[in-house]
Amino acid sequence: MDGIIVVDKPTGWTSFDVCAKIRNLTKTQKVGHSGTLDPMATGVLVCFLGRATKTIQNHVGADKEYEGEMTLGVTTDTYDADGKVISKDSTLCCPNKDQIQELFKRNLGKQKQKPPMYSAKKINGKPLYKLARQGITIERPDKDIEIHSFDLLGIMGDKIRFKLKCSKGTYVRVLAHEIGQELGCGAHLSALQRTAAGSFRIESAHTIDQIIALSQENKLATILLPYG
Repeated sequence: MDGIIVVDKPTGWTSFDVCAKIRNLTKTQKVGHSGTLDPMATGVLVCFLGRATKTIQNHVGADKEYEGEMTLGVTTDTYDADGKVISKDSTLCCPNKDQIQELFKRNLGKQKQKPPMYSAKKINGKPLYKLARQGITIERPDKDIEIHSFDLLGIMGDKIRFKLKCSKGTYVRVLAHEIGQELGCGAHLSALQRTAAGSFRIESAHTIDQIIALSQENKLATILLPYG
């Protein structure tokens, strides 16, 4: 089977898990994706099957769009809800709408970002998260990223909802962590949905359950997108 399937990745699954599932359902040996999502995150994961895998490099540089939530007053070692809580004090932070919007505005544009230790990025051939699990922290080179838009969707108590458009390789949980630091109370990324990856949007994505059902009906070909 050759083509592209846009998956709405469920929370708790790794990007590798999704590719393995599709590989099993389609009996296709080569299945890859054009941009990793953390296990906690949901949304658009673009999967390439068969001969379409040769075109992955044409898509990895695409901009990404997200909707997410950060929780103030709580920091974790991974900068997201999957991590171990390091500090907790929600009484330190009560920002207003104008303050948050100004912070978001200051984070726009081209900038440097240091990959978190809990990430799949490799240094000298070894994934950083494996070192982090051993309690080892090493120096990581900054990455060039760009934040195209960063909009406030709402504030409810210690929760801040936002919408973001950014370049490839941007760690949204690092942004949440740094905003918490700027506010002086700490923060972590508590929810994240990728709503678009390049021209592929959440509206055209299929859940794992939908893909399984189509597979059982021998109708997976109906959702395959062309790759040429």
